[in-house]
Amino acid sequence: MQHNIFTTMRSLKMMEGCKGPQVYAINPSGTTTTTTTNGFGGVGEKLLQNLLSNSVRSRSNHNYQAIQSKDEVNSAVLAEALASYGLPKIDQIEPHIEFCLKPMNFVETLADVYCRMEGCAQFGKSRMFLEQCALFRGLPDPKLFRKCLMSARLHAVDVHTKVVLSAWLRFERREDELIGVSAMDCCGRSMECPGSALVVGYNPESATDPCMCHRDRGKDTGIYMDEECSTSSSRGGDEEEDFDMSFCIGDDEIRCRRFNIASLSRPFEVMLYGSFMDSRREKINFSKNGISAKGMKAAEMFSRMKNVDSFDADIVLELLSLANKYCCDEMKSVCDAYLASLVFDMDSAMLLFEYGLEENSYLLVAACLQVFLRELPNSMHNPNVSRLFCSSEGKDRLAYAGHASFLLYYFLSQAAMEDDLKSNTTVMLLERMGECASESWQKQLAFHQLGCVMLERKEYKDAQKWFEAAVEAGHVYSLVGIARSKYKRGHMYKAYKLMNSLISDYTPSGWMYQERSMYCQGKEKAMDLSTATELDPTLSYPYKYRAVSKAEENRLGPAISEINKILGFKISPDCLELRAWFLIALEEYEGALRDVRALLTLDPRYVMFHGKLQGEHLVKLLSHNVQPCSQADCWMQLYDRWSSVDDIGSLAVVHHMLANDPGKSLLRFRQSLLLLRLNCHKAAMRSLREARNQAASEHERLVYEGWILYDTGYREEAIAKAEGSISIQRSFEAFFLKAYVLSETSPDSESSLYVIQLLEEALRCPSDGLRKGQALSNLASVYVDVDKLDNAIDCYTNALNIKHTRAHQGLARVYHLKDQRKLAYDEMTKLIEKAKYNASAYEKRSEYCDREMAKSDLSMATKLDPLRTYPYRYEAAVLMDDHKEAEAIAELTKAISFKPDFQLLHLRAAFHDSMGDLTSAIRDCEAALCLDSNHADTLDLYQKVQQRAKEQLPT
Repeated sequence: MQHNIFTTMRSLKMMEGCKGPQVYAINPSGTTTTTTTNGFGGVGEKLLQNLLSNSVRSRSNHNYQAIQSKDEVNSAVLAEALASYGLPKIDQIEPHIEFCLKPMNFVETLADVYCRMEGCAQFGKSRMFLEQCALFRGLPDPKLFRKCLMSARLHAVDVHTKVVLSAWLRFERREDELIGVSAMDCCGRSMECPGSALVVGYNPESATDPCMCHRDRGKDTGIYMDEECSTSSSRGGDEEEDFDMSFCIGDDEIRCRRFNIASLSRPFEVMLYGSFMDSRREKINFSKNGISAKGMKAAEMFSRMKNVDSFDADIVLELLSLANKYCCDEMKSVCDAYLASLVFDMDSAMLLFEYGLEENSYLLVAACLQVFLRELPNSMHNPNVSRLFCSSEGKDRLAYAGHASFLLYYFLSQAAMEDDLKSNTTVMLLERMGECASESWQKQLAFHQLGCVMLERKEYKDAQKWFEAAVEAGHVYSLVGIARSKYKRGHMYKAYKLMNSLISDYTPSGWMYQERSMYCQGKEKAMDLSTATELDPTLSYPYKYRAVSKAEENRLGPAISEINKILGFKISPDCLELRAWFLIALEEYEGALRDVRALLTLDPRYVMFHGKLQGEHLVKLLSHNVQPCSQADCWMQLYDRWSSVDDIGSLAVVHHMLANDPGKSLLRFRQSLLLLRLNCHKAAMRSLREARNQAASEHERLVYEGWILYDTGYREEAIAKAEGSISIQRSFEAFFLKAYVLSETSPDSESSLYVIQLLEEALRCPSDGLRKGQALSNLASVYVDVDKLDNAIDCYTNALNIKHTRAHQGLARVYHLKDQRKLAYDEMTKLIEKAKYNASAYEKRSEYCDREMAKSDLSMATKLDPLRTYPYRYEAAVLMDDHKEAEAIAELTKAISFKPDFQLLHLRAAFHDSMGDLTSAIRDCEAALCLDSNHADTLDLYQKVQQRAKEQLPT
């Protein structure tokens, strides 16, 4: 029988070891007040120290009673920790307002963007792709955003746009976090190459070509300087005879050819051939024009040779200043390009940036700007850089040099928000972003994000002002921010009315009901949250609210069941923390430790208990209440978790193993694979970079670099890394990487046979059962593609023998192809029984049974994971077969409202087409093509529907 743990913990007094100066004071109502924000000191640290001291004292006594006593003490410490930090409360889990653009009708907005994209001029496509980036930022798939960013860079016209987009692409890959890699290193593709970004001109076809830049600039420049110096000296005697005038600077006389100097610019031409007195003089006093004798001699040489490569940088700076004063466009351009070529790190950028701004040197400023952007976020910690970007004066100076843009401040503000959301730097960059906004969507985004940041800073009046500005610009979703700001300022009824009118005026969405639930109580609140989940089952707040409500009623079992619903398909730190909280209250410390370890894998800096206790501290507390595990024990646990398809449990085990052996790159790599499976792409890439940094050998490092390149869209480069690794040492992972990338790059039969050879080579190399099981499964899949079904069965069977449970699904597919549906169904049943997370298993089993059983399985799959699209498509197809067209459309529309998937949109377009609703069919096709412009079936349908629509127009 469940005891009243909540009542017990609220009645506990603080232990003696925590007396003295208190950081967290516990009041009679059980609420907690804090006087510190660092998360390290106070009760948490004291509890931890007390626990560890108890642990040390108990080591001298090894009898059972002593161990039992220690466990009791540790449990009491955890209970007191939970009581001191306060149990989860409903008012502390309010939902966050999304920071991205959120149109009221996402499908219509996608269709509109696609139409404008197709109709815009070639030079305007980069701007259109940037708008698409802003729309895709709010979608769960980060690859869509990066794909648009790459397209924007592909079509960039001017140097400024190329510089910013190239830096942003690199920032998304976090290449600068790789040890031994400089921010200015070229990755091999011109799209991200710092040298290519500074090349003037528009050539989208070359952006995907391998980069041919030279990295060792100093060596090249030195050779070229020697050649120029020798050339100029050999011609000195002949030139002396041609000189027909002199410039006098102090005591120095610089002999020149009047015609050459006059050809530098119109002002020089007027000076030397006009109606001025100087025009007839052989010697002209030039002392008061701010140039030295050496500088003027260099100008004379430039007038003959048209290059500056033989001069020192300070001389070129003098020439640049002279070129500005006398409008020498060619000389300015050459000096600008030369100085830009000297910028390669923060020191050189800081040295030359002010010169570039003073002399309005477009390329030089671009080169310095590029360094600052590629060093983000660290460069913003430099007060000079921060002052330039954040201040209005700095923005104006950049604008004068041609380098202030919405794009620049969009990138800077996103990097600042990731670094420190509430900082003054973030606010000022967003303000500059708003000042640079010219189009409606740009103003909506800038003002909305300013409102969100102000809300996080608890500056509610300013937050409301910015949200209102965003609404005025056309961003209706910002009404949520206005309502929240009013609520925070004590106007709950006004907030409720605002959300109520929003629901009345627009097609209701889950987020609308979720927000309105914030401003009502009791049954009305529960009904709104229920409706929110029904309209959008991916919203986490309703699950969290219901779980905490049940916990407050001391129904911890149902509370955990409720939070399990969303953790089954959408893993997030806040939900894991909530479940850990409940498990600690139930004294199920092993489960709590699992969740905290998984949570810290997602976010290593996460602070528990409303930002009061570092996650790593809680791990130490919990570890003393569970059975200690050696590394060998952990490997056994990992096999068990992996074979039961328990990805969260596997994450926790890997986290434990890394704590024992933090330098193990193989474990980091395993961690990244698990995170990718859980759709935690950002955390996965972080683990993969750490694996690369910790690699003990060159061949291992190349493999991890290959996976990084593959995951960011560079498949050919990934294959090259795999081949480089194999040339050093044949290894399982190198062959597996090459096979994996090739199988997706070249799906033809000849390539499939080569992939089979690669996987067979991989299996001959040493590895553990977890990876060999995956390789066997992949090999079997390729055998199926080339119609070698018996070979596939052997591979899947071997994979199952080493506990690769997912092989049941592949084996079922083979049985289905051999027309053995009963065996296929049985295999999937085995997978359902073994797998902890089995939504995909239910979905796949539905293919091997009759309609009614299939509907039952798909219903279960949707219940377990509402993000899976196949069940919606199947149900809609069944309804269409039953001539229930309206119901079929409604089924797809319901799913599209929270998951705008291009397959769902394509199918709904086809249904609209079959019903004769060509307008809706065209809209859905355009929205689908905005998500994937190369989808052949949608393109074909779009063209056919457009043709029929034209035929129906009156002549």
